[in-house]
Formats: sequence, structure tokens, C-alpha cells
Amino acid sequence: MDIDQRRRAIQHLLSDNPADATAVYYAFHHPDGKSSVLPYPAEAERAEGFVTFSRTGLDLFRPLVTMRLPIADLETSAAVIYNGIQPETAVIIQAPTDYLPLLQALFDVQTIEHFHLYTLSRNHFEPVINVLVTQSTGPNGLPRFVVRSQQDDRVIASAGINWQSPDYASLSVNTDAAHQRQGLGVSVLSAIVGYVLENGRSPLYEVATSNTASQTLARQTNFTNTGADKVLLQAVLKPRFV
Repeated sequence: MDIDQRRRAIQHLLSDNPADATAVYYAFHHPDGKSSVLPYPAEAERAEGFVTFSRTGLDLFRPLVTMRLPIADLETSAAVIYNGIQPETAVIIQAPTDYLPLLQALFDVQTIEHFHLYTLSRNHFEPVINVLVTQSTGPNGLPRFVVRSQQDDRVIASAGINWQSPDYASLSVNTDAAHQRQGLGVSVLSAIVGYVLENGRSPLYEVATSNTASQTLARQTNFTNTGADKVLLQAVLKPRFV
């Protein structure tokens, strides 16, 4: 099957909801040369699940893996994973939180991070005007908004786009530790949200459950928790025992 056939085979497993936005991006919109879609069964016209491998800037040596599993059917879910990933392969996995028990059973897990997924609708957006915020370009070629130090011109706050699909844009925010609690994070996040909304996309903001500062920032800019919690694992697939 070519890439278009594989995408058609998994299309019914995904929706246009924020919860599926990351999986949709990596399955359908990540550059073809940097992503592989592996449906299960391999030649099915209508797959029961899938695994996507993507090369990203997150890690040069381990692919980012996204997936959709028939999680109520553990045997088939395991088959989806072993169909797509070779045992002993080191990967980074982003998946819904309810996949975690199965992933912990099948993988040797080195680290686990838990994330809340926030989004913001246009009618809840309240722009924050800060003349210190300027637009530039991030390392991935996508726009970002920054505040620079007036002393040495270094970036002390920035908000950028991790990836964007036709419908969504995933955002990130960084503020220098010495300049936190000065409203700079709110300023740059508001600027990038305005840009995303003006270009017809919905902003998404994934925040670690342990990062109370970023959760506060999300609330200050009127983001809403979708309830679609995610996990990010660094893991190695165990050998399959028949």
C-alpha cells in the first residue's frame, strides 16, 4: 500500500477534535519523507489501529510514535504495536493517558510525563498588547513571537509553533527564569494565539501536569482544559512472547 492508501485506511480512526489533533498531524501532515504510517492489519482497507513513526527535532535518534489502538481489545492493541514497532526499538511515544497500562506492560519505560491539553476559541481570546513583543522565525521555519532584553538583546521570552495542520497549531512558550512573573509569557503567548487565529487555525497548548506556572499561564490567556490528557514516554519495546 502506498502512503495515500494507508492514510485512507486509518482515516475513520481519527476525528477533528483537539484530542486527535497531534495524531492527525503526524499521520497526515508531517512531511512524507519524515513520517511512516503503519496500519493494522497491514493491507486492510479499514484498519483496526495504527502506529506512526516520525522524525522530529524532539530527538535526533529516537522517532516520535503516535498511535490509535482498539484499547478495549488488548490482544489486537498489542498486535497493532508489534506490527508497527520492532522489539528492542527505542522510541518516544505520545498517546492518550488511558493507553498507559498497556504501554507499561509492553515497553520498558524510562520516563513518563503527563500532560493536559488546552485549547482556546476565538470568542474567548482577549489580546494583550505589549510593544516589546516582535515577530521572528523559529528554528523550524514557523513564526514565533519574542521579547528581547533591552540590555543585551537576548531573547528572554518566546512563544512559537511546534507544528501546524490545516485546523490546529501546537504552541510552546519559554520565559527566562530571571524574567518570570513579569507578564512576558502572557504577552508572547497572546501574540502567537492572535497569529494562529488570524490564519484560521485553533491553538493547542500541551502543559505538563507538574508545571503549575504554565497551567496558570494557560488560564490567564483564557485557554480551556479539554480533558484529553496525554502521556509522553521514553521507552523500548519488549520482545513479544507468544
